[in-house]
Amino acid sequence: MKTINDFDFNEKKALVRVDFNVPQSADLKVTDNTRIQAVKPTIDKILNDGGSVILLTHLGRPKGKFSDEFSMKNIVPEIEEVLGHSVKFCPDCMGEDAENMTSELKSGEILLLENVRFYEEEEKGNVDFAKKLAGYADAYVNDAFGTAHREHASTAVIAQFFPSTKFFGLLMAKELEAIDKVLKSGEKPVLAILGGSKVSSKITIIENMLPAVDHLIIGGGMAFTFVKALGGEVGNSLVEEDKLGLALEILEKAKVMNVNIHLPVDVIMADEFSNEAETKEVDIFDIPEGWMGLDAGTKSRLLFHDVILKCRTILWNGPIGVFEMPNFAAGTISLGESIAEATQLGAFSLVGGGDSVAFVKQFGYDDKVSYVSTGGGAMLESLEGKELPGVKAINH
Repeated sequence: MKTINDFDFNEKKALVRVDFNVPQSADLKVTDNTRIQAVKPTIDKILNDGGSVILLTHLGRPKGKFSDEFSMKNIVPEIEEVLGHSVKFCPDCMGEDAENMTSELKSGEILLLENVRFYEEEEKGNVDFAKKLAGYADAYVNDAFGTAHREHASTAVIAQFFPSTKFFGLLMAKELEAIDKVLKSGEKPVLAILGGSKVSSKITIIENMLPAVDHLIIGGGMAFTFVKALGGEVGNSLVEEDKLGLALEILEKAKVMNVNIHLPVDVIMADEFSNEAETKEVDIFDIPEGWMGLDAGTKSRLLFHDVILKCRTILWNGPIGVFEMPNFAAGTISLGESIAEATQLGAFSLVGGGDSVAFVKQFGYDDKVSYVSTGGGAMLESLEGKELPGVKAINH
C-alpha cells in the first residue's frame, strides 16, 4: 500500500482530499469533529516534512450550487482548533483566487479550498475539472475514506494526474488495514455481527463474508426474516416476506462452509413501536399477533456474549435492538460490553456503519474497541468485496 510514509514532502505542495462532511448545529457550528481529528496525523506528517497542505473536501449536498449553508468557511475555526495551526481559506476551489492562493502557499502553511461539490463537475467525475484541481499541487493524498466509494472527480479521477506522487493518507491506510484484518488476515476465530433492520441491505455483505468468518451473529430487525423462514411466529415484527427463501439459502450456504450462524433465541416484545409500550420477554419463535420484537432478550445476550468472548477478530455492523428508545437499548448495550471485554482480552474489534458508530459514540464505547470506521457506505462496499474507486485510483 502506497502511503504518505513513502514520500518526503519537503518543499512540496500536497493536495489532500479529506472528508470534512461534519455535523453542524443550527448556527453552523461543528457538533462532532471526529473526521477532522482523524486526518490530523496525515497533515502533521506533511507539515513536519516541510511541505504545505491544500485541503479539499465536500460538505453536505449543495447539488452544484454555491450556498452559505454549505460553505467551508463555517468550519475553519474548528479545523484550526483541532490541527493547532492557522488555516487560510479560499472562497472557491476553481478560478483565479484558487490559482493564486495555491501558487503562493509556503512550506508549513495550510489552505482550505471551498466546497468541491459547489461544482456539479465533481459528482459527475469530470476529467477537465479534476485536471484543474491537480494543477495546484505536486502530490495527491486521498485521506477521505468516507467518500472512497464515489467515482467523483476529486476522489477517483484526479489521481491519474499524479502518476508517481499519489498516496493514501494515514487514516485511509488504517481503514483499509482494519477491513483487511476482518476479511483476510485476522486471527481466528473470526466473528461478524450484523444487525439493523433489513436483510436486503446486507445480502452481499453476508455472502462475501461467509468464506472469511467462523461465526455470524444476525440480530436486530433482520433476524425476524430468518426466524419466520425457519417456521417461527414473529407477530407484527419487521419481516421482508420476499426474502424468506434467501434467508434459508444463506443458512444452507453457511452450513456447507462450516460457519456457525447465531440468531437471537428470545426478544423483548412490545405492543406498539414506542418507548412507552407494554413489554414482555418471549421466545423469538413465539411472538403473538399484535406484538413486535424490539430488542434481544436476556438469553440471547448471554448466548452472544459467549460467542464474542471466544473470537479473536470481530466486526460489528448494526444494532441488535431499537437503541434510540431507552427501553429497547439493553441488548445493544450488552453487545457493546461484550465486545469491549473481548477487546480488552486481546481481540481485534472493528465497528462500522452509521447506526453502530452512533451507538458506540453515544454510549462511550468508541475507546473500548480497536477501531471505529469513519466511512459508512465505503466500509460496507469494502465488506461486499468491491474495490472502491478512490482506492483503485491510488493502487493502479
